[in-house]
Amino acid sequence: RESSWAGGGIISPLYPWRYDDSISKLAQWSQAHYPAITRMLIDTGGPDPEYLKSGLLILEPTDTDRATAWSRRFDQPLHLIDLEGTAQCEPGLDTEATEAVWLPEVAQIRNPRLTKSLYHAIKQKITIHEQTEATELLIEQGRVRGVKTPTGILEADRVIICAGAWSSNLLSDIVTPPAIEPVLGQMIIFRHQPGAITRIVLHNDRYIIPRKDGRVLVGSTLEYRGFDKHTTEQAKQELKAFALAHFPGLGEAEIEHHWAGLRPGSPSGIPYIGPIPEIGGLYLNAGHFRNGVVLGPASTRLMADIVLDRTPILDTEPYAIDAKR
Repeated sequence: RESSWAGGGIISPLYPWRYDDSISKLAQWSQAHYPAITRMLIDTGGPDPEYLKSGLLILEPTDTDRATAWSRRFDQPLHLIDLEGTAQCEPGLDTEATEAVWLPEVAQIRNPRLTKSLYHAIKQKITIHEQTEATELLIEQGRVRGVKTPTGILEADRVIICAGAWSSNLLSDIVTPPAIEPVLGQMIIFRHQPGAITRIVLHNDRYIIPRKDGRVLVGSTLEYRGFDKHTTEQAKQELKAFALAHFPGLGEAEIEHHWAGLRPGSPSGIPYIGPIPEIGGLYLNAGHFRNGVVLGPASTRLMADIVLDRTPILDTEPYAIDAKR
């Protein structure tokens, strides 16, 4: 129940035009494949991840020229709208924003349901060692031979480290670890009326996400305090104030839950996807920062292409461990 469970589930980077093109390419591949992935997971009998194309409404961006250039480059529908257009897009929104960006194709997914459904699907085909910490990599003559755990050794001639914010820990004793650090995000969720809010709203780097059942997620903080995952009353009140400023009707709704997760922060948010150069058979797939859900399918497919020596879906160079970020 870390960042994969804790995130908001927006299937798009926030302000996507502000990221390197390598992020947009991964995101675009994932976005194209999420509907089929969702159908496949439902067909296996797992929980419905509730893929929902609700669109993303971004209030008062300061760089609309970059936004429109990005939309043309990646063929992404994007509309610049005024105050009247914003009111039509999300009638319940209280805002004086005279300019907004509307991305109608952006979808969302419910992270807890997605992870449960993925677990249900993969456990039918592979062995999962739950609650089993990999404490050490086993290296012989420059190649990985497996991992050591408290319950014994798991032998393997290929090992992929995909441990989120903890990924550098396993590498620190054998190579200079890549720059991956924990970045805390706190969120709250309201129990509200279904249909009262229909669009994802983003303003000043914080967002409001309406779910099908009426629940409304609000996030997120960005805190650098190591692996401390405690929530704070200050963050809760700040997120509540942000939500009520945009949707006053939420003042009558109950805050159902307040939680936090640790993102795997990396320079520029570009994930590390590829082999560890110094150790044969050892790979890394981590450092997705705020975009784990949207980049997950593409980075997993790219990692599989690399490990299996297939033609990759994208140029692998931007994601290499030693690539400049």
